[in-house]
Amino acid sequence: MSGKGSHRAELRQPGGSVGLILRFTSGFRLRLALGGVLLLAGTATSLTQPMIAQRILNRLVRDQGINGLLLALAGAVVLGTVVSAGGYFMVESVGESLVRRVRGLLVARILVLRTAVVDEAKPGDLVSRLVADTTLLRQVTTQAVVTSIIAVIALLGSLILMGLIDYVLLAVTLTAVLVIGVSVRWAATGIGRATGKAQEAVGLMAALLDRDLAAFRTVKAAGAEKHELGLLTDAADTAWRRGLRVAGWQAASGACASLMMQTSFLAVLGVGGARVASGRLPIADLIAYLLYMFFLTQPVTTLSGAWGQLKAGGAAVERIQAVLELAVEPIALEPPRTGGRQGDAPYRVRHPAEERPEGRGAAAVAFQQVVFMYRPGLPAVLKDVTFTVPAGGLTAVVGPSGAGKTSLFALLERFYDASSGRVLVDGRDVRDWPLTELRRSIGYVEQEAAVLAGTLRENLTLGLAGVGDDQVREVIGLARLGDVVEALPGGLDGWIGHRGGTLSGGQRQRIAIGRALLRRPRLLLLDEATSALDATNEAALRDTLTAAAAATTVVVIAHRLSTVIDAHQIVVLEAGGVRAVGTHDELLRSDQTYRELATTQFLAAGAPEVLERAR
Repeated sequence: MSGKGSHRAELRQPGGSVGLILRFTSGFRLRLALGGVLLLAGTATSLTQPMIAQRILNRLVRDQGINGLLLALAGAVVLGTVVSAGGYFMVESVGESLVRRVRGLLVARILVLRTAVVDEAKPGDLVSRLVADTTLLRQVTTQAVVTSIIAVIALLGSLILMGLIDYVLLAVTLTAVLVIGVSVRWAATGIGRATGKAQEAVGLMAALLDRDLAAFRTVKAAGAEKHELGLLTDAADTAWRRGLRVAGWQAASGACASLMMQTSFLAVLGVGGARVASGRLPIADLIAYLLYMFFLTQPVTTLSGAWGQLKAGGAAVERIQAVLELAVEPIALEPPRTGGRQGDAPYRVRHPAEERPEGRGAAAVAFQQVVFMYRPGLPAVLKDVTFTVPAGGLTAVVGPSGAGKTSLFALLERFYDASSGRVLVDGRDVRDWPLTELRRSIGYVEQEAAVLAGTLRENLTLGLAGVGDDQVREVIGLARLGDVVEALPGGLDGWIGHRGGTLSGGQRQRIAIGRALLRRPRLLLLDEATSALDATNEAALRDTLTAAAAATTVVVIAHRLSTVIDAHQIVVLEAGGVRAVGTHDELLRSDQTYRELATTQFLAAGAPEVLERAR
């Protein structure tokens, strides 16, 4: 797909959908059905208990033996309890398995989202959908779908047996059940709407907190804790108010059901008592009917809650589905599974030897009339960019801030696609490369030099497997990471905190460079990779990059021209276009912009003698 803004993170708003819920149960339906059968068997056993009690009362009136019936009643109670417990456990286990599957799908989807989608999405909201919404999904699957089906069957069975006892009392009961159904349906709609809004508020709060944690030191340095606390408190208050609204609707639903059940019980007691007094109904039949009324309370309560849970779960499922429909890169990730089931596959990791297939050396790069804008309506950041990078050697890209330098690397990595024109690697359009193969050939050091929470070894070998200690030690030497190893408790296996907060900027840059070198890339991209280094480490790493350029293609974005004066070629960008291409000496003589950059930097550094090379 082209980079024309078609990947915007527009997350669909919830509206509730039983179809989506059932779709997620694919593969678990047999276990759900078996659990449902056990629950149904337990319910059927419970339905026999009032009938047995009725016979016990009739025998007592006639002064007949009841030992066998008592044993049958006790057996029905025990059997119903055990069978129902087994069914409940099976259904709940399916709910947990379902949550595990959906979370795996979400994680696998989020990790391959297009960069443009992630740029506009709220990471905290994505986390909220992964955690909170999947929990709601479990509840709706186990409690709303399965138990409501059992409750319907139990309700119908109870009403049929109650009708066999007395049709007049059944008419009284049916009136109450119909009123309950109407009131619960009304309340369930409100529950669904309120739950969707409450989940949105939770997502917003998570997004705000994620923003603050991502810029934790900046918030503290700016003294903005009070301001950010105000935003988070407002978000928490909004979530609280919306949660109260959900609770209110749920309370209204439960209260209506409870009120009508109690009213119907009193009505049945009154009407039934009158019929017993008139001789039209035996007292044993009235007691059996009242026992069924008590039994009826459970399915009615279950159904009243299930309607609300279906609406709430539908809102959660649609929020989950919205993530699963976001635009992704053409990379298929199989979520890792546990439990050893057949067909499960782990994430695939690579050995460094796979990074450089035999016979494939440094890569050549070409930009042909490339135009790029991040979204429609925004100005183009690259305009008709055309230049080539020969295989091997060091190429530098320089220019004022905002010239579009970093965007070149983003197109090479296919974080975005060019709006028009072509980006070629080895004469092949990057859009025609399998994405995993393309990125496997590239080592990329970002300007911010991201470091993940974990050990130093894990950061260096990120995405690789089977890396030997000798290879890691070699990279530690090349990237000048000896001081980091010595400073960390545990050395190479020492823990690095969240976002590398315990490290200096220069240490983070050296780790990122080490990670890129360990991949043995055919194309090495460095975006201001030495900007945070001191002069000694910068000079040492400059020698490392010069040596790497003998075996691979190195492209460096640099603001400090001192790091690239010996580059094989330098590309000067200005206002999104290529202004000039040449060596340092050639550009000093021929290009005014480059000469001004060099004059300013070298004079400021006290090295005007470098400019003599242009004379």
